[in-house]
Amino acid sequence: MPFAYIEKDVEIGDDCIIMPHANVLKGTRMGKGNRIHQNAVLGSEPQDFHFTGEDSNLVIGDNNDIRENVVISRATFTGNATTIGNGNFLMDRVHLCHDVHISNNCVVGIGTTIAGECILDDCVILSGNVTLHQYCHIGRWTLIQSGCRISKDVPPYIIMSGNPVAYHGVNAVVLSQHHNTTERILRHIVNAYRLIYQGNFSVQDAVQKIVDQVPMSEEIETIVNFIKNSKRGIVR
Repeated sequence: MPFAYIEKDVEIGDDCIIMPHANVLKGTRMGKGNRIHQNAVLGSEPQDFHFTGEDSNLVIGDNNDIRENVVISRATFTGNATTIGNGNFLMDRVHLCHDVHISNNCVVGIGTTIAGECILDDCVILSGNVTLHQYCHIGRWTLIQSGCRISKDVPPYIIMSGNPVAYHGVNAVVLSQHHNTTERILRHIVNAYRLIYQGNFSVQDAVQKIVDQVPMSEEIETIVNFIKNSKRGIVR
């Protein structure tokens, strides 16, 4: 790794590749099999006015591909960490701010910015130049199309597109090809979101109608729990 810069207080696991001019800064903890490309900056100080120089961490799992010019900040406060799970692909010029939590097998597209304390569940796809507002939670197996600006939570298994952003259907192709979701379960997911986005109900009434009318499964339970636990409210 010629010309790479690795600070003190860094842990790098086996079989990682650190390419030239990458920066791995203090507080970074990295698992095995990661690829860090040119000019990436891992563990930068958070761009947060509450940060006053505390020791904090960036924790990265295994087998992630972090491409050129990606910037990932560590957490703001001592004892906290920005976290990235396993098998994620972060494309050129992605910026992850402080205290972001990315789960596993997510794809974050070119030029996407994720503000502080956002959460991405498993298998999320963010296309190019997506912007997430602080504190947003993106549900599993969700696809957000290019250029969207998200300021509320996005529930699982759906597609969001446009500005202002709007529901654009269930992420059926990806679910059927990569999650092995059956046609019956897909129909149930479609019916659940029809109640939420196309019925003339409040979110609370729509959730109750899902519980009453849609056969329960792991996927439907995930949708119901996500919406009930949403702190910012969901994108309508």
